[in-house]
Amino acid sequence: MADTLLIIEDEALLGQEFSRHFRSKGWEVELARTLEDARTILIGQRLEPLVILSDMNLPDGNALDFMEEIKGSVTYCEWLFLTGYGAIEDSVRALRLGAYEFLEKPCEMDRLDLVIASAKRTTIAQRRLLDQAEAGSRRYSSQAYAGRSEKAQHIREMLDRLTRVPFSAIVIGGETGTGKGLVARILHHGGPRGAHPLVELNCAALPRDLMESELFGHEAGAFTGAAGRHRGLIEQADRGTLFLDEIGEMPLDLQSKLLKAIEDRKFRRLGSEREISVDVQILAASHRDLEAMVREGCFRSDLYHRLSVFRLELPCLRDVKEDLEELVPMFVAELNAKAGKQVKIIPDEVWTQLHRYDWPGNVRELRNVVERCVLFADGPTFPKQWLQLSPTGALPVAPNMHPSEGLYIPLDGSMDLDDMDRYIIETTLNSHQGNVTAAARALGTTRETLRYRVRKYGLRESA
Repeated sequence: MADTLLIIEDEALLGQEFSRHFRSKGWEVELARTLEDARTILIGQRLEPLVILSDMNLPDGNALDFMEEIKGSVTYCEWLFLTGYGAIEDSVRALRLGAYEFLEKPCEMDRLDLVIASAKRTTIAQRRLLDQAEAGSRRYSSQAYAGRSEKAQHIREMLDRLTRVPFSAIVIGGETGTGKGLVARILHHGGPRGAHPLVELNCAALPRDLMESELFGHEAGAFTGAAGRHRGLIEQADRGTLFLDEIGEMPLDLQSKLLKAIEDRKFRRLGSEREISVDVQILAASHRDLEAMVREGCFRSDLYHRLSVFRLELPCLRDVKEDLEELVPMFVAELNAKAGKQVKIIPDEVWTQLHRYDWPGNVRELRNVVERCVLFADGPTFPKQWLQLSPTGALPVAPNMHPSEGLYIPLDGSMDLDDMDRYIIETTLNSHQGNVTAAARALGTTRETLRYRVRKYGLRESA
């Protein structure tokens, strides 16, 4: 389906020129000569353009008045304005209303192409966030945090309370894999901001310069490679929630800039002198002890105190092993549906191994283990041979292979199911010189099942 551009232009020749140009670029173009025509297209015909390119002054009114009137009634899109007069007051008002750009006529087509392409990317990203918010509000409640332990019940009670009150910031603590991301989604989608975007940033995943640009956005030409305007994550999260995962990894100078944006409720994009007002709820998470980092001078005390309006500390799985009784069946049911399996029976010896293990990777590791076991199950019984819970949290594959022929698969999510499946089968086949019967025996499955997977992945077997 072609991307749709609505052009509002009363000059017939210019409107036709724009239409021809953007159709040649692959756009589906709708042309309106008046604001009433545009209203009919947007409301009556329910057109959902990615970008609206409008003249400022039309025969039946001012385009800024039209934008202010209709913006809340149409699907999110970016607005660009063209004017032959360039009044400063109009420019300021356009940007205050959230217009993407305000351009003076005549405007070079090359520049207009760049601005519209950038606006299109912004619309697509923002619509994706809004779709996720709508889906999340149906999916996430406090009950999504599973577990029968007293600590799990306490967390659910606190989530119920917190989603009923407006708060500015919360710190979520806990070891890696304890469910901090899930709790952030529950707090957002279950609260009063659930209809608005939840925007996430993993502070450990980006270098300092890129993190600043992602967080605050930039103008075209702000630095080498900044070809167009970019709305930062804080701006994208307006009226919603910004989730800063692993905030302890944020550089100190960016912590200072973030604190100012939170306290002032406004910020500047890189390369811009204009302040942008935002209304954002902050969720900050870290597996590190932020209070200890404050004492060591590695985290700003003023930012910590500003964020820790409330603090939720999530328990590690080794301290609440009774939660296994609820988590394991839940994951089995979820993964049965995902993988088309029918695992229903969990033997006592499986439960014994699950309770004996200390789960250094917490709930994330548990889910990975259950996912692997369900994937390789050949019937209704949970296959204990695929648990293989070692002290390091790694999995030795192929239980019937000689130790020197073993291999390990990471449980950190770096391999998806198909990667794991192919790797295990290929390695086991190589260890048995391509003999499918011997490899199937080593893997504890049938020859027919293994043959199907060999064909699926295009692997070689012996003749």
